[in-house]
Amino acid sequence: MADISKEQVLDALKSVRGPDLENNIVDLAMVSDVFISDAKVYFSITVPAERAEQLEPLRAAAERVVKGLPGVKGALVTLTADRKASTSPAAPKPAPARQPAAHDHAHAPSPGRPAKAGVPGIGTIIAVASGKGGVGKSTTAVNLALGLIANGLKVGILDADIYGPSMPKLLKISGRPKQIEGRLIMPMENYGLKVMSMGFLVEEETAMIWRGPMVQSALMQMLREVAWGDLDVLVVDMPPGTGDAQLTMAQQVPLAGAVIVSTPQDLALIDARKGLAMFRKVEVPVLGIVENMSYFIAPDTGKRYDIFGHGGARREAERLGVPFLGEVPLTMDIRETSDAGTPLTVSEPHGVVAEIYRTIAKKVWEQANGTTQRKAPEIIFE
Repeated sequence: MADISKEQVLDALKSVRGPDLENNIVDLAMVSDVFISDAKVYFSITVPAERAEQLEPLRAAAERVVKGLPGVKGALVTLTADRKASTSPAAPKPAPARQPAAHDHAHAPSPGRPAKAGVPGIGTIIAVASGKGGVGKSTTAVNLALGLIANGLKVGILDADIYGPSMPKLLKISGRPKQIEGRLIMPMENYGLKVMSMGFLVEEETAMIWRGPMVQSALMQMLREVAWGDLDVLVVDMPPGTGDAQLTMAQQVPLAGAVIVSTPQDLALIDARKGLAMFRKVEVPVLGIVENMSYFIAPDTGKRYDIFGHGGARREAERLGVPFLGEVPLTMDIRETSDAGTPLTVSEPHGVVAEIYRTIAKKVWEQANGTTQRKAPEIIFE
């Protein structure tokens, strides 16, 4: 059977038009770039923000048409709000629902701004972010999530790094998620942790060449169309930097707060400041800073070396007035267990590093829980 092409998809979509549209969605330039991977088709349809709910049948019709094409195994179709229909530079319209946690009055929505819709069944959503790559953010996110489980909580993790998903490897999970009724898909699971990642949906070597709207659509679908069940916490492993994915999560999801991961040296801290500034700008509380690769312990002698300097993240946290959550050493065990998909928090639960992660998890939960208790009445469950 021949592979499906973008042209075939677009030709089929020319049969789809809304109830009051003068032309089809392709000729009206409502269809985003079409991405095809492993016989699955991904695209979004741009509609006016105020009509998104009304035009849901349009999305469903487009999805049915594409799924009916020979050679198509599945389709992921979402509606993207038209920015021109909004006075806000972000799409869709919902804006941050609270000010930074440093102020007691911070948890009321800003005047004239709607509260961001929550995710049914999920009590608290925490982002783990970094200003740059290579600082061990994903390893920290995984061990933070497992540390929260070790502390008695029900936890899931969303791998929001569309271009470089790492959860399948870090958690030794393979296979494809199953789809159930209502377009929901079941998250994958290991070590008691529920997981969703783009890495489960495309082949490992597939190059994800997506523009902003496609990234936004994929993130929202992985968040809101997954059967997470009842979770105390959902940890979101953010991609590095301050681009579309970060802004989408910060502006459209009721984050209880963000954890910033940095290494001690000045260069990493400069980038960490950018990430922290972004969250503050979109009114997401910063729960604290983790100094990863804080020092190196030689495996043969046990001697400590401050390869990247030491204490830079702690000083930065003090300077910026945010909590310092802890120092995680650079050890061979962390590297080896990460590569093997057996994180230290579960493979060596009584070890020193596992205890550090559990302590960080406890501090993060205390920070986030103080925030979410006041925030909860403003969450709108769909």
